[in-house]
Amino acid sequence: MSEIIMKLKEISESLNDEAIAFAQKLIQTPSISGNEKDVADLLIAEMEKLGYDQVFRDDMGNVVGIVEGSKEGPTIMYNSHLDHVSPGDANNWEGYNPYGGEIDICAVDDQDGNSDQAECIHGRAASDVKGGEAAQVYAGGVLVKLKEEGYDFKGNYMFTGVVQEEPAEMVGMVHLIDQTFKEKGLTYDAMVSSEATSLKLYCGHRGRVEMLATVYGRTSHGSAPWLGINAIYKSMPLIAKIKDELYPSLPEDEHLGQASLSLNIIECSPGALSIVPDKCMLSIDRRTIPGESAETALKEIEGLIEEISAEDDEFKADVKVKSAVETSYMGLEYEVDKEMYPWKTSENHPFLQAAASALEELGEPVKYGYWDFGTDASKTAGIDKKPTIGYSPMQEQYAHTPYDKVRTDFLKRAMVGNAAIYLKVVEAGEEAFEELEW
Repeated sequence: MSEIIMKLKEISESLNDEAIAFAQKLIQTPSISGNEKDVADLLIAEMEKLGYDQVFRDDMGNVVGIVEGSKEGPTIMYNSHLDHVSPGDANNWEGYNPYGGEIDICAVDDQDGNSDQAECIHGRAASDVKGGEAAQVYAGGVLVKLKEEGYDFKGNYMFTGVVQEEPAEMVGMVHLIDQTFKEKGLTYDAMVSSEATSLKLYCGHRGRVEMLATVYGRTSHGSAPWLGINAIYKSMPLIAKIKDELYPSLPEDEHLGQASLSLNIIECSPGALSIVPDKCMLSIDRRTIPGESAETALKEIEGLIEEISAEDDEFKADVKVKSAVETSYMGLEYEVDKEMYPWKTSENHPFLQAAASALEELGEPVKYGYWDFGTDASKTAGIDKKPTIGYSPMQEQYAHTPYDKVRTDFLKRAMVGNAAIYLKVVEAGEEAFEELEW
């Protein structure tokens, strides 16, 4: 084991208790999407306390902290999001306070999903993403202390905490990279996400497109339905084709799995019992794989509409990508399409291999995986094509559940793991930062 790895372990161990206490504070601070100010304030204060060289908040409400190396080199962004979903009914939390941050020994899964017992912190966002967030912030703290002890390293360790990830439109991340970085003269060369990976190195996920198909009819009084055209009935052939023809025909990726499609919401208008509806709206969740896009997903539904229209002169429908207006806690407003991009980082990519080498030097097992859900890495990898991986102490199976928790032993391992990954990848050479291809 190299001297610097031994020193990383020593410093990390000295910060373990503080990192766990900070994770508790994050969990005890509610930050539902659009209301992240308090947790942003907490992060800024902690990074300043740890001695980050730069700490600031942008006009969207994102927070950034930078630990500067003593030599020129690449900037590695370590990214978390500030928001979380609602805790739901507190009665489902088996006696835990969703914002309690309580620590105890409990039943939990190990790195491979097998039953285990371990010390855990409980509460909303423990596994999405405040446990991983604490590990990333304190990995920067480890590097600060390493520098104070006279060790030189290249580049910049950049922690970013972005707003409004949960609505799945990348609005905080897009603003940070395309606006804030540009205004401040910042760049980044690769990204490590804190989204849940059970200490594995994650290499990609499917994309997501939310579509709205509207089937049109004509109103009439509910007592005389023969005088109208019921949009609900007219939607039935389209629903059947989506379920029985389109879904089974979707392609599959060897790593990310099958593209999928789910009809999740059906609404009608005017929506009164005595009126035959003239609109039926179908909300569709489409998960895409590389080679697919919002445009190709729309064309699939449009093709089904054309087929039905050719058989039924009264059938009229259209489909579009849904959009939403998101307003941050700082008051900045965006209207954005509901689309996230698929992406993969090859397991042979030099950046990923450098990260794996760092974990091996620590004595950590190296395993790879892929997320089922989407993340803001759709911006860094899917759009910007920057080398991107996930590495986190959190476990995907607990996210968004009333069993939300993070193992404290995993948090400690992730803190030193993040720091080791940084030191290894900044020395990996230009090929480690080549644009992604898939």
